[in-house]
Amino acid sequence: MRKRNIPILVRLNTKERQNLVKQVKKSGLSQETFIRTLINGFIPKELPPPDYYAMMRELRAIGVNLNQIAAKANAKGHIDRTQFQYEANRLRKAVLDIQAAVTSPERRNENGDHSDMGRNRPP
Repeated sequence: MRKRNIPILVRLNTKERQNLVKQVKKSGLSQETFIRTLINGFIPKELPPPDYYAMMRELRAIGVNLNQIAAKANAKGHIDRTQFQYEANRLRKAVLDIQAAVTSPERRNENGDHSDMGRNRPP
């Protein structure tokens, strides 16, 4: 049996429907997921730009390189482990920060004014 088995009919005018379709398309979510996200108190973010994925691949490649350097250095014993760990942690944090900034939904305002629907986010 489905987890979500309660259908709800919502009537919209043409302008509201166009706005919904536009926002759903920007988010890359299904219409149902988009609406459930809003109901649960979050504002879905727009899909990240195509270069986001290239940046993430590059950052991950740097991380892999750091790991390879660390393995070689540990075998030879010629690395400042504290400095390497510091840099590796900075890289991990940068990757997580980029992912969070671009893909994580934001909590809606608690004052009930949701008119901006996430359009006025800081960069």
